[in-house]
Amino acid sequence: MKFFLDSAKLNEIETAWETFGIDGVTTNPRHIQNSGKPFLTAINDIAAWIREKGLDGKDVFPVSVEINPHLTDAQEIAEAARRIADISPNFVIKVPCIPSGAAAARVLEKEGIRTNLTLVFSPSQAILAGRAGCLFVSPFIGWKEDNGEDCRQYMQDIVTIYKNYGWYGKTQIIAAAVRSPKQIVDCAVSGVDIVTAGLPIFQAAVNHAYTRQGMDTFTDAWDHTAQ
Repeated sequence: MKFFLDSAKLNEIETAWETFGIDGVTTNPRHIQNSGKPFLTAINDIAAWIREKGLDGKDVFPVSVEINPHLTDAQEIAEAARRIADISPNFVIKVPCIPSGAAAARVLEKEGIRTNLTLVFSPSQAILAGRAGCLFVSPFIGWKEDNGEDCRQYMQDIVTIYKNYGWYGKTQIIAAAVRSPKQIVDCAVSGVDIVTAGLPIFQAAVNHAYTRQGMDTFTDAWDHTAQ
């Protein structure tokens, strides 16, 4: 399973890359807003960081960048996507799972501009991404579970459908809006390709009370042993 970071903050990206070896980044308008930078500044800064680290290429370190959500015409979506894609060879364009977004994704993929069909909340929506040949599909987890839905079967259904039709691994499944270590585990069990989460979620995933207890026990033993 790959780990992507939900963030547009360079300090968080750097920490997650050094600590957890993240495989990519996903951004959305909220992440850009939280970075405190204008949109183009934020994504250009990420592109510069990628070049500095020698991580050029979508196959090395993909970064999903979402287009202006006001755009709902397929041609306008595609035009905006082309402009963003020109900024960095690492950028994958996030398009919304609406009819015009799916249409734009099909056009862009034929042009060699890789896409991420996002705001997916059902297996039927995920099918569109596989049919369009998108690089990624982003079914959301956290929002659905916040509304009382158990997402384990939802993710398993998408994995099964993708395996049935040869899309599995070609259109990679990103479990999006992951908000707990338990959700990471559920996604791993279901066979999801990627989870994307904020830095605090990955930090929580490596913490355990017994690990801390063990560290305290062994530290005490070390300190009371002649060296």
